[in-house]
Amino acid sequence: MGKKQFFYTTSFNSFGLRTANMMKNMHIPLSVPCLGGRALDYLRECVETNWVSSAGPFVERFERQVADAVGAAHAVATVNGTAALHVALLAAGLEPGDEVLVPALTFIAPANAVRYAGAWPVFIDVENAYWQMDPEKALEFLDRGCRWQDNRLVNRSTGRRVRGLLPVHILGHPADMDLFVATSRKYGLILVEDAAESLGAGYKDRKVGSLGPLTCFSFNGNKVITTGGGGMVATDDAGLAERMRYLTTQAKDDPVEYVHNAVGFNYRMINLQAALGCAQMEDLKAYLNAKRAIANRYAAALSGIRGVLLPKEASWARSTWWLYTILLNEEETGVSSRDAMRRLKEMGIESRPLWHPLHTLPPYREAFAYRVERADLLYRDALSLPSSVGLSAGDQERVIAALRSILAHA
Repeated sequence: MGKKQFFYTTSFNSFGLRTANMMKNMHIPLSVPCLGGRALDYLRECVETNWVSSAGPFVERFERQVADAVGAAHAVATVNGTAALHVALLAAGLEPGDEVLVPALTFIAPANAVRYAGAWPVFIDVENAYWQMDPEKALEFLDRGCRWQDNRLVNRSTGRRVRGLLPVHILGHPADMDLFVATSRKYGLILVEDAAESLGAGYKDRKVGSLGPLTCFSFNGNKVITTGGGGMVATDDAGLAERMRYLTTQAKDDPVEYVHNAVGFNYRMINLQAALGCAQMEDLKAYLNAKRAIANRYAAALSGIRGVLLPKEASWARSTWWLYTILLNEEETGVSSRDAMRRLKEMGIESRPLWHPLHTLPPYREAFAYRVERADLLYRDALSLPSSVGLSAGDQERVIAALRSILAHA
């Protein structure tokens, strides 16, 4: 037999968003971009004016849009979210041999960014309610697992200086940042947030991106908005913003005579990506509304099923609902998250587990982990369901019916 052919149709969903939908009974992806609005106009402008590289008006325009949206004074565009984390850590003063507290359950990017700087992650467990880095365990580690030595906070187990705190707002739900801000001030720690999945999320009466000194976003193809690739650092500190612009453009001190007084990086976003980002930002509110509607439909359809735990939103938070993720208790449902994932795949529906706990991965087995317990359980039980901005109500009903059928037969 030949390969399956997937046919796309261009349509508008119930939120007025143009999307490419596979025809009925075909593959339903986990999370794909919704490209429309003025994207083609802006990209055409880049091509017609020849501004396609890292110089061009759309880069600064995109930076301004993101800064305004999150309530920050400055934003610095980068080639991807990992690069944003890397330069944010360097600009904040992280040094080789330092340690940074990172959640044990997240995508590997923040741990890698710490290592790029020559520093080491310390893996902290996630809390039970919203699956974010546990602020109480972080504080406990700093209180009990560290000591002051020559005005330096030192990890008792490794002897390395503890220098930073890197909470990640996973799945679009903000971490409890007031606690992390207070902890960073108490111990004099660098504070960098990874908000790759959380552009547009709210914390109390503020936006994620205006809570701490440095917040990093990602615009990968599966994020809330996309530039294909790309990232951004938001900050209120003009000095940090200037330092990051310097580092992301190869640390040019004299671009005419090619004088470089520091090791820089080719991390600047290109104008083509920024043009797409500008168009996407114009639809951000509609995208967030669509994500919330998808989450509400899942919650209404799956609530009350024995052994299925649905994600929660804190009273002080407004999630982006980046990926709607449930927990399946195998003892109660009779089916594991991986079994459900395989059966959904057989029905043409993509789903996936959460990330492998980072402290168990080969590159990080030598890193220090503090009382990691909950992360392993979430990795075992979690299953993320299709959550594309352009997911139609019909396709979502198909996902729901398939999952309910799997659970019923189990």
